[in-house]
Amino acid sequence: MSDFTGKTEVSNLKPDRKQIRQLKQVLGFRPRKSDLYYLALVHKSAATKIYKNPRFNNERLEFLGDAILDSVIAEHLYRIFPEKDEGFLTQLRSKIVNRETLKRISLKLGIANLVISKVTNDNHKSVYGDALEAVIGAMYLDKGYKRTKRFILKRIVDHHINLKKLSETEIDFKSRIIEWGQKNKKDINFTCLDESAEHGKTPFFVSHLLIGDEIIGIGSGTSKKEAEQNAAHQALLYLENN
Repeated sequence: MSDFTGKTEVSNLKPDRKQIRQLKQVLGFRPRKSDLYYLALVHKSAATKIYKNPRFNNERLEFLGDAILDSVIAEHLYRIFPEKDEGFLTQLRSKIVNRETLKRISLKLGIANLVISKVTNDNHKSVYGDALEAVIGAMYLDKGYKRTKRFILKRIVDHHINLKKLSETEIDFKSRIIEWGQKNKKDINFTCLDESAEHGKTPFFVSHLLIGDEIIGIGSGTSKKEAEQNAAHQALLYLENN
């Protein structure tokens, strides 16, 4: 068993030959530490209902994979869009790593078919995307950063992401959260503070999105509009996961 999993996480890590063969088809290579990939496919609902072990789930690997994915995508966009500013790069990265996009890619790669879960994806829309991130985390621990980066760029970006089309598509997160509030009869409000004085002469705004009296989204940007969009995006991700 891998040294990267705790004792309470490994008691049921027994992927059989069929599962390893399926992983090889999805990944394009035979995993060395198959227990990590198996763990990456276990949603927390299965941890208690199937394995009777609350720690036997993919959340830690998802955390790691999310960071690796963000890093690779950020560097890739930085290199191929040398004339674009930080706001453009941030928004484009958000479009690539949002839950709907990751879910679609997980389905196309075949990862979604291997997920072990006791909930339906209709009720938990992030299940498949989270599994994809967890698999990336497992790959990083198994194969290292360079191999994982190559997988992300070749198997995900090159085959499943149209950067030109995506860069021309405007995602209005603010409108989406306002529509959600109207549909669910919730009061949506934004506050926005100009904090330029604390950041030199460069314009800098921080926005809070509130549902009632509760802050569920915080965003920043070089304009009020950008800050509110980022706050709305964070709020939408929060609502998806809760």
